[in-house]
Amino acid sequence: MLTDNILLTLFFVSGALAACPHNPSLFITAPKKMEALSGSCLIIPCNFSAKPDQDFNSTRTFGVWIKSDSRFGINRNNVIFNSSGTVTTYPMSITGELSQKNCTTLFSSLITNYTDRYFFRIESGTFIATASCDPLQITVQDSPPRPRIEISGDLKEKESVTISCSASTPCPHSPPKLTWNLQQDPPNNIEENTDQTFTTKIQKTITLSDTHDGFTISCSATYPVNEGREVKTAEERKTLNVSYAPKDTSVSISPSGLVSAGSWVNLTCSSRAKPPASFSWFKNSKDGAISVAEGDFYSVKVTNVTDGVYYCVATNDLGNQTSSEIHVTNEGATKLDPSSPWGAVVGVIIGIIILLCVIVAVWWYKTKHPTLQQTQSLTAEGPTSPSRDLKRPRPRSRTEDSSRTRCTHRSKFPGQQRT
Repeated sequence: MLTDNILLTLFFVSGALAACPHNPSLFITAPKKMEALSGSCLIIPCNFSAKPDQDFNSTRTFGVWIKSDSRFGINRNNVIFNSSGTVTTYPMSITGELSQKNCTTLFSSLITNYTDRYFFRIESGTFIATASCDPLQITVQDSPPRPRIEISGDLKEKESVTISCSASTPCPHSPPKLTWNLQQDPPNNIEENTDQTFTTKIQKTITLSDTHDGFTISCSATYPVNEGREVKTAEERKTLNVSYAPKDTSVSISPSGLVSAGSWVNLTCSSRAKPPASFSWFKNSKDGAISVAEGDFYSVKVTNVTDGVYYCVATNDLGNQTSSEIHVTNEGATKLDPSSPWGAVVGVIIGIIILLCVIVAVWWYKTKHPTLQQTQSLTAEGPTSPSRDLKRPRPRSRTEDSSRTRCTHRSKFPGQQRT
């Protein structure tokens, strides 16, 4: 198998070398390779020139296209088009002005069987020559090529970059339609390349942030085929890799419960950054912040007095960010910075508890120490027993009845009466 492949390669190479004369008379300027889509067309940009000592009648000049082998004398069927109209085996037409040495050609209604090598030939009176040393390789595929996504500029936050998506446009008469997820209905522009081929392009300029990191750009190219009755679509994706300064830097403590004096408390610093951040630990003192450690992890030994206020700083090539302060005490508890959200929540809870305590204390005092007005009101009302019990007569004994009778009898003196 390997020997057969080597022999086959040598056969084609030797055939190509034999077809290219040492001193050719005709040259063309055209792409060496072109790709096209079945059901669509292909514009072949082409210009030709002859040797200085060669001349031809520019008023009656015809262009000829030959496939496979420039030595068409070996196989006349290799001639697939002649602008004179004598051969139209393939659906071609020369759109360029041959009198201006422009051999640009439109190749229509492509099928995969048209994949081959092609040679251009000029027939002008007595001047007949083939550009045997300038073959054009045309490849016709059923699937469209994927578009290309390109980004100009550094992928760093706060940087403005231009993102473009482009698709080859072998048939400018039926160009592809480009769409993507960066904007709706982007304007499609057809640009001519340096080799006279065409490209359809869309683009957008954005300012990068950390939210763009990991964002996937999706771009689709939809090609009309078979005179617009059908379409074929290809898609390309590219994920952004954006660098940014540290974000969301915070400190966590372990253990989070009560810790006795002499125990160790572990502080951990975390941050979201790209590239990854390095960490530095600082302790507040009366003389200012003191650097105490490097790295994302730091251990503090709890003492009988408040051990201090700590914070960390996350740093990378694009900047740094400082965490909120954390207070380590002898109980191992933490006091958050009042400016942080958790500090505000704790302050509100403490305020509510104090208010409830004040309300209860006032109520208790009022019940134990009534005011002067409340005391006078209670004195005027007397005992709190019902009034009917106060007006009910108390049963009298016989002694009391006898005494009352005697007192009544004695009072009957002239001018005096007792009751």
